[in-house]
Formats: sequence, C-alpha cells, structure tokens
Amino acid sequence: MLALGTLLAGTAGVAACRAVPAEDFGRPTVTAPAPAVPRVSIQDGTIPSAAAAEGPTRLTIPALELNATVKAVGVDPDTGDFAVPPSVDQVGWYRFGPGLSATAGSIVVAGHVDSAAEGEGAFFRLGSLEAGDVATLTGPDGRSRTFRVTARERYRKAAIPLQKYFSREGPVRLTLITCGGPFDPRTRHYRDNVVITAEPRT
Repeated sequence: MLALGTLLAGTAGVAACRAVPAEDFGRPTVTAPAPAVPRVSIQDGTIPSAAAAEGPTRLTIPALELNATVKAVGVDPDTGDFAVPPSVDQVGWYRFGPGLSATAGSIVVAGHVDSAAEGEGAFFRLGSLEAGDVATLTGPDGRSRTFRVTARERYRKAAIPLQKYFSREGPVRLTLITCGGPFDPRTRHYRDNVVITAEPRT
C-alpha cells in the first residue's frame, strides 16, 4: 500500500501484495528508456477536472492473458495507504491522478502480485512484460486507449521515485505497479516494487 504523505516525500513504495512466498519476482532490467519527465511540484491532493479524471473500468494485457476489472481508488482514510482493491483479481486506478482522457501525466494502475488466501494476483507476471507489449484501458462507455510498453524497472520500496510515477505533468503514459523482488518471510512482504511504463500506441 502507499502512504499519501510518503508519496509526496518519495520515501516509501507501493506495497500492492499479499503474503505468498515466491521466487525473486520482477527482473530489475530496463527494457527501454522511460519517457523524460520534468521535475514535478507537490500536488495538493485535489482531484483533476472531470475530463482528465475519467476512470478506466477494465485493463487488458494480451501478453499476460489478463482481463481485469479496474476500480477507482484513492487513499485509505484510516491508514493513509494507497487503497488497492482487496480482491487480487482486480486492479486500482489512482483517481487523484490523470484518467483515461488525459493529455498529460501518468495514469497509475496498481494491483496485487499474490495473496496467501487467493493465490496469484492480476499482476503476478507483470515483471515478465517486454518492450512492445501492449496494454489497453477501457472506459465505462466502451471507449479504449492502448499503450505500448517502453520500460520495466524494479526499485527498493524506499527508493522508488514516486513523484515521477504519480506526476500529472509531462507526456501522457500508463504506469503499472506491483510488488516484486525477494519475499521476506519475517515481514510477509516483498522487498521491491516492479514498475512498467507504457506510452500511447500511435
């Protein structure tokens, strides 16, 4: 999960995972340079305009045989964490950032890698995506937008550059985030975050 305060400070990662030990998940290699992103200012947490914040309802990734429901999520008021949907079969779109109609910024979708109770999550194989693989977001009206993967990166959760990935500025792109790296049986968490960047397909 993601603490809102640490999102802005950039001192913690997104813990979209549950507690199932697994192999070292999500290779740390970068498949292609990520889009250049200018330095961003801290946002005030208000929701963007209705047009920019139109939320997707479905994510499909053919390379993963993934067809997942997307829920609009924000921040858990009790914990301050990114409120990823509890079901591992669903993924969450960060509603405080750009939406399906965005012309700038990072459209963020996060999901669980796995669960002790439910098994593999929607993003279990996210770290296997390669440059050129496609991901499509679809809205409630059936309108869709397709993106092509340009980068696959892995960070320690304390080192992920959250302001880069949650930016409302710069070229529009899709950012997919889950847990990865070694699993710590003591804390029942993965050490890292796996981040996929995808640009609009032209």
